[in-house]
Amino acid sequence: MTADAAAPIRCPWCGDLDIYVRYHDTEWGVPLHDDRALFELLILEGAQAGLSWLTILKRREGYRAAYDGFDPARVAGYDATKLAALAEDARIIRNKAKIRASVANAKGFLAIQEAFGSFDAYLWRFVDGRPIVNHFSALHQVPATTPLSETISRDLKSRGFSFVGPTCVYAFLQSAGLVNDHLTGCFRHKELAGAAK
Repeated sequence: MTADAAAPIRCPWCGDLDIYVRYHDTEWGVPLHDDRALFELLILEGAQAGLSWLTILKRREGYRAAYDGFDPARVAGYDATKLAALAEDARIIRNKAKIRASVANAKGFLAIQEAFGSFDAYLWRFVDGRPIVNHFSALHQVPATTPLSETISRDLKSRGFSFVGPTCVYAFLQSAGLVNDHLTGCFRHKELAGAAK
């Protein structure tokens, strides 16, 4: 077996940690259309603000347990007692502002579902239903924000969302596959670019 067959070329940000490699290979950049999964990603990206994504990935199962499987209707109904419990829950990032934001964002998420039929329909209309395929060859070329992420950030904020700045939103778009930012040398770039056609 050749070295290339044993170890495909990946985006360098995932390193060789199993949890990161799995996420890179199976989730990051894959077009996501399931509302519950989009809600999970939106909350996790907000929790990640100021931290590393690896920190969040390691706590993902804890978040799923603490947040009732990321059911937006349940999260929207969290009361002061539940918020206080979350603020003491070592399985998640115990930032009270981020925890409060998750409840406000769940309410906004439900309002978008009501207005557009699904959060998926709301979100993917920003890219006309098709992923944007970029062709970056080096990490330094990948932007932290774009006009698209700024537009979506503004729209979400106008709907009562928080922890949805342009940088968080762009990371969300990358994760949810609205943008394919796998580097051109990465084996997933070609696979996902082909899926977008």
